[in-house]
This record gives sequence, structure tokens and C-alpha cells, in this order.
Amino acid sequence: MTVPSPTPVRQAGAAVAFEGAAALVVAVVLVVLYLSESQHLAWLNGLGTAIWFAIMGAGVLTAGWALWTGRRWGRGIAVFAQLLLLPVAYYMAVGSGQWALGVPVGLIAVVVLALLFSRSALEWVAAQPGPASADNSGPDTR
Repeated sequence: MTVPSPTPVRQAGAAVAFEGAAALVVAVVLVVLYLSESQHLAWLNGLGTAIWFAIMGAGVLTAGWALWTGRRWGRGIAVFAQLLLLPVAYYMAVGSGQWALGVPVGLIAVVVLALLFSRSALEWVAAQPGPASADNSGPDTR
């Protein structure tokens, strides 16, 4: 049973789905560049990077879909993805000097975390029925 997600959760779900879709686009671009045998791509180690982006993108896109459709399991994946994006954004901005990329990525991650930890999002998660408990040793009579 799913309880309709509040607006902040749906907004976070849309942003997370966008992040996942962007990662899938990067995977496709990397495959195309690999197949075109571009010599200037010394940083691309075979297809491994493209496969990594495809797997992570699919997982994050699925988490965004889950949040949009009111499934609370997507929240954990989304929070984890945002926490991973924060040091990536820092490295892009400070370490690589690409502020135009790092700042938006960091801001999106912070906004999504704020949405996922908003009052209505926390109430939504708390209102959901939890997993089976060992405290109830009787049969499930739903």
C-alpha cells in the first residue's frame, strides 16, 4: 500500500529522476565517444565508466520514480545519492575549478536533501506502515 507523497517529496522525486536521466545520457555519450575511437579521451577506461554511469543512473532514476509514485523506499536511495553528490560538487568547484558545474550540482543536492527532510516528508515517512516486527509473534491477519 502506498500513501500519496506530499509535494516536497514529489519535487525531490522529479529532481532525482532528472539526475538519473542525466547519468543515463552521460552513459550513452561515453559509449558513442568510445565507439568513435576518439584519441583525446585518455580518461575513459574502456566501457567501464559508461557501464558505471548506466547502472547508477538507472538506480537513481528508479528512486526518483519511487518518490514520485509514493513509495518510501526511494527516499533512502535518493538521500544516499545526494550525499555522494556533495563531495563530487565540491571537487568539481574547488578541486577542478569548474565552478559553473560544481555549484549547480551542489545546490541541487542540498535542495533535494532539504525537500526529503522537510516536515511533511518526515511525517509522510513516519505515517507509512513499517516492516514486520518481531514484537508481534502472531500470524499476519490483514
